[in-house]
Amino acid sequence: MESIKSYVQLHKDRFINELIELLKIPSVSADATYHQDIIKTANTVKESLEKAGCDFVEICDTPGNPIVYGEKTINKNLPTVLVYGHYDVQPADPIELWTSPAFEPVIKKTEIHPEGAIFARGSCDDKGQMYMHVKALEYMIQSNTLPCNVKFMIEGEEEIGSKSLSWFVERNQEKLKCDVILISDTGMISNQQPSITTGLRGLSYVEVEVTGPNRDLHSGLYGGAVANPINVLAKMIASLHDENNRITIPGFYDKVQELSPEERAEMAKAPFILEEYKKALDLNDIYGEKGYATNERNSIRPTLDVNGIWGGYTGEGAKTVIPSKAFAKISMRLVPNQDWEEITELFTNHFISIAPAGVKVKVKPHHGGQGYVTPTDSIGYKAANKAYTETFGVPAIPVRSGGSIPIVALFEKELKSKTILMGFGLDSDAIHSPNEHFGVFNYLKGIETIPLFYKYFVELSK
Repeated sequence: MESIKSYVQLHKDRFINELIELLKIPSVSADATYHQDIIKTANTVKESLEKAGCDFVEICDTPGNPIVYGEKTINKNLPTVLVYGHYDVQPADPIELWTSPAFEPVIKKTEIHPEGAIFARGSCDDKGQMYMHVKALEYMIQSNTLPCNVKFMIEGEEEIGSKSLSWFVERNQEKLKCDVILISDTGMISNQQPSITTGLRGLSYVEVEVTGPNRDLHSGLYGGAVANPINVLAKMIASLHDENNRITIPGFYDKVQELSPEERAEMAKAPFILEEYKKALDLNDIYGEKGYATNERNSIRPTLDVNGIWGGYTGEGAKTVIPSKAFAKISMRLVPNQDWEEITELFTNHFISIAPAGVKVKVKPHHGGQGYVTPTDSIGYKAANKAYTETFGVPAIPVRSGGSIPIVALFEKELKSKTILMGFGLDSDAIHSPNEHFGVFNYLKGIETIPLFYKYFVELSK
């Protein structure tokens, strides 16, 4: 049987076409309108795992969207790798900003991806990265080189908090028993410099509602005499940061772990050119908490951001009203040791306390999760580093991500297994944004690299 590199080259057109077909299904978990597409995608993933060579695959019902579970057991005395991924995707909005339809995948060349990138919602997050593992299994089965047992757990609620996954994991610990958990839902520094994510931020996501009068009012007759909920909400939100861009919620930083100067110096070794960063985002300057570098602000420091704000009249033309209500969605990215439920409570108590007389405030928690740090001296990390080194020609750099995968901390708690985050996406891939894409190079390189992780994990486990 040919090598993995030869196998990928021989089958690359099929691999790309299979992913494109998967990306055509709009499996948006945040919108119930797409529920049948969620079911269709779960069935498609099930069929893919069966064709790749799993001995057993099932669609598991949950209180929410189904989970696809599959396994290939070659010897119960050998280690077991559990692969996690998700088949649900973010909404495509704002649709008008896409240069091609979000669920009609096309391959376009870009400056960063001269060999082409697949433009479609979910291409990088996470269908493309999840499907690399399916194709890597196919190669190992076809070439008879699978060195250990493998299990797959592919969920459909990652983009809305993974509530059903928690329910599933807690009830299936024996089924999911493994020696390491492998996830590709993160990125790497560049196509020349791989990296391994060693830390993730936690998350608290809330929605706030400010209510003033019992109905919309004429702004001429009532303006200046009645509290305007939008004005009030804007002031309340503005007060959540001080002049140094630190969050003002009492107790918010109590459990934040400060990294040592040595740890911060190690992080600073990752390639980063500030001018290129600003240029890529069309910014004339950066912004954030005083005393920290850009790569620290978006990884090892907690944040609070407004994700959406609305109220009153937003249609064409003018309508002079004082709205009855104003709303905002707010997310807080948390660092390890910050408990998301505790932070949610601190936010709720503080936000209600700063409301002026004349309005009523409600805070509705949506979802959240804990942060996570994985050691760099584990067998799994060493195996991933050897795999990257072999395919890219240079060792991977450990980095902490600003993103959140709340279930990683849950896995360690319930399954007692460490997680290895082998991502192949790039920061420029526009996940959660219009024109999301995933490089063809990255997709195929992932398929080429993943089997080497299995090889080295087994060798180092002996």
